[in-house]
Amino acid sequence: MLARSRFILVLVVGALLAVLSFSLQYLHLIPTNPVAEQRSLGKSRKRVNPVLHTDPPAPDPIRDSHQYCNYPNLTEHGWEGHSPADYRLLSVQVMIRHGDRFPLYSIPKTKKPAIDCILSDKRKPSHPLLASFISHMALGGRGHWDASLGSLPRLPNHNTCEMGELTQTGVVQHLKNGDHLRQAYIKRHNLLAADWSPRQLWVETTGKSRTLQSGLAFLFGFLPRFDWSRLTVRQQWSTLFCGSSCDCPARNRYLDQEQRRQYRQRTADTELERTYVTMAKTLGVATKTLRAANPVDALLCHFCHSLPFPCSTAQTTSNAPNEGACLTLQHFAVIRRQQKDDELERREAGLYRRYAVLAAHPYLNRTATRMERIARGTRKGKEEAVFALASAHDVTMAPLLSALGLEGAGFPKFAARLVFELWNGPELKDKETMSDKKRGKWMENTFIRVLYNGEDLTFDTAFCRDHNRHSAQPLCPLGNFLSFVRKDMFNIVNATSYQQACHRIVL
Repeated sequence: MLARSRFILVLVVGALLAVLSFSLQYLHLIPTNPVAEQRSLGKSRKRVNPVLHTDPPAPDPIRDSHQYCNYPNLTEHGWEGHSPADYRLLSVQVMIRHGDRFPLYSIPKTKKPAIDCILSDKRKPSHPLLASFISHMALGGRGHWDASLGSLPRLPNHNTCEMGELTQTGVVQHLKNGDHLRQAYIKRHNLLAADWSPRQLWVETTGKSRTLQSGLAFLFGFLPRFDWSRLTVRQQWSTLFCGSSCDCPARNRYLDQEQRRQYRQRTADTELERTYVTMAKTLGVATKTLRAANPVDALLCHFCHSLPFPCSTAQTTSNAPNEGACLTLQHFAVIRRQQKDDELERREAGLYRRYAVLAAHPYLNRTATRMERIARGTRKGKEEAVFALASAHDVTMAPLLSALGLEGAGFPKFAARLVFELWNGPELKDKETMSDKKRGKWMENTFIRVLYNGEDLTFDTAFCRDHNRHSAQPLCPLGNFLSFVRKDMFNIVNATSYQQACHRIVL
């Protein structure tokens, strides 16, 4: 009887405790998630593992757009020129995307952005080198210009920017880029001496004024007040920088397939289509007319320059409910969101990667050939350029990143920079002989680094992803890069060479 009474008492007490606990939780007096509560305590923050079930933050099209603008007033710390002790820098090759520009397209029935494209060191953004850069460009007639480049303006020169014209922001972005690499390569490694010879420097650009002017701004930041008489600027006729190797039918087929995929992705995005319809009604134009005007190009210009989004200039009609109605940040965000979605789908589909391999190979092959010649022992600065600059476009750099396996790096922002560094290790510097070089032992002690916007992405590339960075050689062997460019990169298109990949007939 006594045992039964005790058992009933235990049940009653247990029931009371359960009710009390439930009540306290309901009133939020006891945390229902002790891990989350523990994370909020400052003293124990370092001892708590992250919550494993937390999803990654959702893509933010507005934040991504700020990064794309690449505001030149932000401080940027890059890893160019850094290496283990006793390594010697042999050469640097840089590709840049042109800086901030005026839109290439105008939105129908709206006013163009009011941006002054005449440079002034009194206007922001500015740079300590801007005034001397403006003066130095007036002496450009002393330089050597390839093809039609000599007839292009060396400075932006319109009170109201023209379509595609480089802005002052774009000039300052590349003065800053060049100055940053001057600290990394000239001051730290003396890559180019004060008496550098014309053969030590290679500069090439497309025939657009925005790429020419971006290249000159970068070069002035890198070599302030450079000697014009020692400079030759060469023109690349193709935005792919493919030189004499542009004929590639397979590349064009892959591009056509990729563009069809992009079209399907866009038209299947119902939110994007609704947004285009709304924007068209706001401006009083046909939806197809607005879509053909690629409105995101102009909207990015307004966004990057902190200008109000464009408003309708059309008179009030049934299609335009009110004159002066404006496009909004929400419209812009939807289009940018769709662009980010397309980037993810592009990677998964794989068509763009095939196009990219064939589009980027000619430039990569010239890069590899120049590196190999320098590594073999060419006298520094006599036969090969130790610094090469290519001033290009987003359509140049995007396939280059993809071909290297760096698709996760994102779409190239204004004034993006991609750097290839060639290094010589310390062990064989004084021991190798000419016979060693003939047998190829030079390659065992030569290394490459790949940096994008200052970040070292060497071990993210397709050719060095599997290299053990904690081995006796912490840098990526040049041989990996050479093998990749000469053969391995064509695996994705089931070929062993560029010519075979370009001209094979696919049934």
